[in-house]
Amino acid sequence: MRRNQDTAETCHGEQPQSSTGTQTDSMQGQVPRLSKVNLFTLLSLWMEIFPSADHDMTHDHDTGKRKSQVKKTGLVVVANMKIIGLHCSSKELHAGQIAVIKHGSRLKDCDAYFSRKPCSACLKMIVNGGVNRISYWPGDPEMSLQQEITNHSNPGDAQLDAKAVERLKSNSRAHVCVLLQPLACSMVQFVEETSLKCDFIQKIEMKHPDFTTNVFYEYRQERIKEYETLFLISSEEMHKEMLRMMGLKNLCENPYFINLRQNMKELVLILATVASSVPSCYDFGFYLSESQLTSDVNHQSLTPEITQHCMIQARLLAYRAEDHKIGVGAVIWAERKSSTVDCDGTGTMYFLGCGYNAFPVGSEYADFPHMDDKQKDREIRKFRYIIHAEQNALTFRCHDIKPEEKSMIFVTKCPCDECVPLIRGAGIKQIYAGDIDIGKKKADISYMKFGELKGVGKYTWQQNLCSAGDVEQSDPRARGNGMLKKKSIDEDHNHQCKKLHIGKSS
Repeated sequence: MRRNQDTAETCHGEQPQSSTGTQTDSMQGQVPRLSKVNLFTLLSLWMEIFPSADHDMTHDHDTGKRKSQVKKTGLVVVANMKIIGLHCSSKELHAGQIAVIKHGSRLKDCDAYFSRKPCSACLKMIVNGGVNRISYWPGDPEMSLQQEITNHSNPGDAQLDAKAVERLKSNSRAHVCVLLQPLACSMVQFVEETSLKCDFIQKIEMKHPDFTTNVFYEYRQERIKEYETLFLISSEEMHKEMLRMMGLKNLCENPYFINLRQNMKELVLILATVASSVPSCYDFGFYLSESQLTSDVNHQSLTPEITQHCMIQARLLAYRAEDHKIGVGAVIWAERKSSTVDCDGTGTMYFLGCGYNAFPVGSEYADFPHMDDKQKDREIRKFRYIIHAEQNALTFRCHDIKPEEKSMIFVTKCPCDECVPLIRGAGIKQIYAGDIDIGKKKADISYMKFGELKGVGKYTWQQNLCSAGDVEQSDPRARGNGMLKKKSIDEDHNHQCKKLHIGKSS
């Protein structure tokens, strides 16, 4: 039985492992692209802050209660480089325990990406499930060491748990490691530029000419501060001490430590920038299209926080796209009717599948045309060869879509005429998307069918209809994201002052 040592690819100068998977791996000479390892890492961080009403691990300033030592944790379960589970801690169960309940023996040979180093309770169960690799974010672990280090107290449960984790790790077949890969050259700049050009920001700009890049960057800066506080140890010395206590002494020496900190900061910056591309400002959100307000479509939708969170998942997936002009991401979730089986931090919602636009499985990027629609010769256009994000999400979904449950797809752009019949035929009940391209035809691709789609709830990114004037709460047109809202005098004043509305982060 081999003994495992924690490693960090970027810190030891190793070559990043090939992210072989469902689609081609190389795009030399094209736009930068997230590696699958970093995509899974980002999604695990993002799942840690999945909106949840029943999970409070914050310090209660009013009662003076001590902050919980168990940190909420996000988890991405991957099989054959395809995501089969997105989970987060619940009030009673840790993320690793939830994965065992949800997947059982199907965990064998899977990879697990944690937003924190799992505690011994989770690690022993995950290892016992036969996973191939366990990767975790090298910050404060699930059993938090932060408070003990700050208070210089005697070794407590957290330190004892850290030692137990090390022993479990060393005697397991699973490879337990820190796996962070260097970002592609210009990746941060590319994410920043494309976030400003995405459909959701464009829609706000169309409705509010006063919306400037300064508004976007103000919102982005708020997110950066928030996520750095959550995912980064502020003091370098404190971070080194924590790494030592976690059994990562080899990462405390330079240049390994410097590289590790830089990679962590860049990934947090990517996450904050992508999150800012679906901003909580100017009363914008995902609301039913006007043609459906009086129809018989089921109007009950998700809360704005969950809707925004899932759309940002899709936005992250878009940065794996092989279409060098338009990156599209899609993620499918479903909601159980019964709440009695809930154990996940996602409540009644559970993950079905996800995808991004790419060439067929096993193909090489250079095998097919990848010119854009400005090419006069239709033979060298990419449209007929690219598998769309919605198509990949449906193809590689990990569960069936049940007709009796509410299923929903989140896609970063308006579904095209090729995908709309697939979404409806699959039995998906709701679509959340941008709508800038509705009714348009662009070279070989058109978006005519989305506007005509019946029987499916279409929630598009738009301004809350209430903000156009006083609307009675009984008016169904005021309904958006499952909530009724009436514009207040204060909100109106804020709009007139053209100030940024920063909502509670999801």
